[in-house]
Order: sequence, then C-alpha cells, then structure tokens
Amino acid sequence: MIGQKGVTQMNPENFIHFNLLATSTIPVVVIAIYLGLLLGLAMMSKLLFRGTSTDYFVASRSIGPFMLLMSVFGTTMTAFALVGSTGKAFERGVGTYGLMASSSGLIHAACFFLIGIKLWSFGKKYGYVTQIQFFRDRFESKAIGYLLFPILVLLVIPYLLIGVIGAGKTIMGVTGPKGKAPGMFPELFESTSGAIPGELTGLVICLVVLCYIFAGGSRAAAWANTFQTIVFMAMGLLAFYLISDKLGGLGAAIAQANDAHLVRDVSGLDDSVGVPKLMFLSYMLIPLSVGMFPHLFQHWLTARSAKSFRLTVIAHPICIMIVWVPCVLIGLWATGKLPEGTPGGAVLAKMVGILVKDPIVVGLVTAGILAAIMSSLDSQFLCLGTMFTNDVVIDKFGKDRFTDKQIILIARLFVISIVIITYVFSILLFKKSVFDLAIWSFSGFASLTPLVFAALYWKGATKTGAFASIISATAVWLYFFKASGWGGEYMVYNRMLASFVEQAGFEPPIGMMPVVFSFGAGALAMIIVSLFTAKPAESTVNKFFPKF
Repeated sequence: MIGQKGVTQMNPENFIHFNLLATSTIPVVVIAIYLGLLLGLAMMSKLLFRGTSTDYFVASRSIGPFMLLMSVFGTTMTAFALVGSTGKAFERGVGTYGLMASSSGLIHAACFFLIGIKLWSFGKKYGYVTQIQFFRDRFESKAIGYLLFPILVLLVIPYLLIGVIGAGKTIMGVTGPKGKAPGMFPELFESTSGAIPGELTGLVICLVVLCYIFAGGSRAAAWANTFQTIVFMAMGLLAFYLISDKLGGLGAAIAQANDAHLVRDVSGLDDSVGVPKLMFLSYMLIPLSVGMFPHLFQHWLTARSAKSFRLTVIAHPICIMIVWVPCVLIGLWATGKLPEGTPGGAVLAKMVGILVKDPIVVGLVTAGILAAIMSSLDSQFLCLGTMFTNDVVIDKFGKDRFTDKQIILIARLFVISIVIITYVFSILLFKKSVFDLAIWSFSGFASLTPLVFAALYWKGATKTGAFASIISATAVWLYFFKASGWGGEYMVYNRMLASFVEQAGFEPPIGMMPVVFSFGAGALAMIIVSLFTAKPAESTVNKFFPKF
C-alpha cells in the first residue's frame, strides 16, 4: 500500500521478506563470484600479452568490430547511465531520458564517424597512442601537451569518482536496512546500520580493476569491458522486467508513479523540478564530450581496421536505448515507492531490494550495476597511465632511454598513484550526486571539442588559436564548477535578463547549462585567434590534410 507521500507501508508479509533479504548474505556472495570471474577472464588475456608497450597501450591495434563496440559502449555508460540516470529520473522525472540518452544516441555515433575514424587513421599512420601526441604534431607544439595533460587529468578524476562513489552507494543500498530490518552485517558495520561502507566497496573495486589493468593493459580492458557490457545490459533488462512485474505491469507502474509525490511540471520559474526547456536544449552539447575522452581515443586506436567502426556507429544508439529506457522508467516508478529525499545514487539499489525477493537475483542485478561501473574505470585508469608515460616521461627523456619493460612499469606506477588519489577523493566526496559529477566531467570534455574539430577539419586552425581555445574553455568551466559548490547541479539563470525577456513577452531563459558558455568560449577563441595568427607550416597541412 502506498501512503500519501509515496512511502511504502509495510504489512507483516513484506516485513518478513525485507528481514530475510536484509540479513541474507547471498547477494554479496554472488557479487564476489562475479568479481572473481571477471578477474579470471581479464587475467586470461595476459596469455595473449606480447610484452611490448604497444600491446599494453593499444592491444597492438588488433581489436575486431564486436569487441570494439562492447568496449566503446561499456566505457561510455558507467555508473552515470545505470545509477545516475535512475536517481535523476527520480528527482526530475522522465525528461531525464531526453537530457542525455536521446541526443547521445545520435551525437555519439556522429562523433565516432567524424572524429574516431580519422583519429584512428592518423594513429595507425603515425604511431600515436595518445591524443596529446596527435595535437602536438597537428599544432606544431610540445607545450600544448603540457597544457592539456593536467587539464585532461583534472576532467577524468570526476569521471573516475562517479564509478567508485556509484559502486559504494549501490552496495550500501543493497546491504543496508530494509524498513525496520537491519542491514546484512549489523555487528561488523554499526556506523552504517549493517550496510557495507562505501569506502570498503570502493577499495575492493579499485583493487580488482588495478589487478587486471596491471596484468594485461588495454587488451585486458577490452576483454573485461566486453564481458561487463554484456552483463550489465542483460542485468539491466532483468531488473526492469522484475520491478515492472512486481508493480503489476507497465501500466500499473506508471499509474502509481503519477499518483506519487513527484509530478513534474516544466512551467514557471522553479527549476528545481522537471526539465526546463533551455536546460533540455543546452544538454545536447554534453554528448560531444566523447570526441575528447582520452580513454575513448585509446579504444579507437585498438581497432583492427576502419571497418571495425561500422558496427559501433550503427549499434551504439540501440545499445543506449536498451540501457537508458529501463533505468529512467525505474527511477520514475520509484517516485511511488520511495520517500521524498531518498539519495539519487541509492534509488536503483533500493528498488531492487524492496521489490525483488530472490537474493540470488538481487546479487546478479547488483553485479550488473558494478559491471557498468567497472567497464569505465579500467579504461580511464589505463589512459592516464598511458598519457603520463608517453606525453610526459618519454617526451621529456626520449623513448630510446627506456626499454619496453621500463615503459610499462612507469605506466603501472602512475596508474597506482591515480587509483590512490581517486579512492581518497571518493571518500571525501561520497555524498555528491553521481549524475551531477558526471555532467561536470562531460561538460569539461565537451568544451574542448572545438579543439579536435578544428584540428581535423580546419586547415587554418593555428597553434595560438589552440592554446586560446583550451585556456578559455577551461577557465569558464572552472568558474562555473566553483560556483556549483565543486560538483553540484548548476544552471545559469540571470534574473535581470529574465525580467527583460518577460517584459518583451517571451518565456524567461531558465536552466541553461554552463557547458553552453565554456563550449562557446572555446569555439570563439579558436576561430578569432586563428584568424589573426600565423598559419601552420605547409608540411603540417599536407601531413594532416593530404591531397588525393
């Protein structure tokens, strides 16, 4: 029975179920088995490891179409898609799907076609293993690499955090109290009411990912991502089916959500609910971020041939729909089952815990959530190690100074340092919204896409224009990031402008995302400065814009 504020009223039968589920450790056992299988599969890839730095960084450019699709899709979905979208749909309604999924399906595919294939061809032709190497050659400047490296690391860190934080919140939701029943481990974890603490989950996840990245590099990441992508897609559909079935079917699930405490309205000046129109439109810039993801660039370089991209371009939008539709609907249905104020990151786990009775199924679905999370963490950790090794160490001291084994060791040591930094920050920022942290990371990368588009398609793009674009976009992004409280939801709303627009008889501009301003700053700086500064050398133009 649903109370007036959407809080589930427990009858004795429900209480018995909650108590059994809360105290049963079967879900944790299932998750442990999954992590063991994942680790074993990824470690098996070490048998194919050729011992070279090229194999460690880009799998000797040998990945075929299906594995490329799975690894690319897996590394773009993360906790943002499963945990974040469900929580945001709970907070803002079904419009969450339109914010990211519908536009991402088209824009991601366009970026793979317009950016991915061209960068892959340059990478294969000139031996690039990082995007910074490409930008250094294209803009005739080593210094641009030293500017880009810390910025890319700064933007990847929030992306890493959403994975570790999302995993912690998910496991806390599954193992925590259900109604009046205690959590699974009341004697071990009194401070969290018997739930496994987020910091412990984060530690385990980081160690598992670190183990197989240490062993097999990008090949291990590709194998693991393929397995994990299949798992989280299958488990997401399973959770959707089971939850909708327990709510009486799709019609009943939607009906009880509409009668709950969160009925969304996009009209008026209140931007705390619903999806304002400018927020919706400005969100369409955020999916451009895939064009500058350093870990995605590295996955592109693993492709065996340009034909390997065909399946990714065609199937990626379909995969997005398969994952996002169930998650957004579950978040919408949760408005009729969970009390107002429930943390967004815990919504999916709590819905599974409340409505799914079989602890084995709970463990499988939770393993699917972790699969989505870990399928990005491995690629991101690896790409940072790759960039540090190639763009900082080797660039400074020369490749001839190191053996392949030493190069791989340097990458591994830097990965360890990044894992430690990420873990520490995940503890400090555990209460932050997974969705909002992701949006800030994506916004930063999207703001840099004028750089890559200009590099690939504009012969007149200059070194000085590139520097101006990077600095302008980053400065504007940092300004808004600070204004948001370092990672909270933030929309630009100028009351003076709104008043003027209202007096003119138009709807006030509510909810514009900061990415509009940071992207615009980067694009304008690139265009204006390039028009008035020295053009690249003819040899450089011929190298990247060959005449056929």
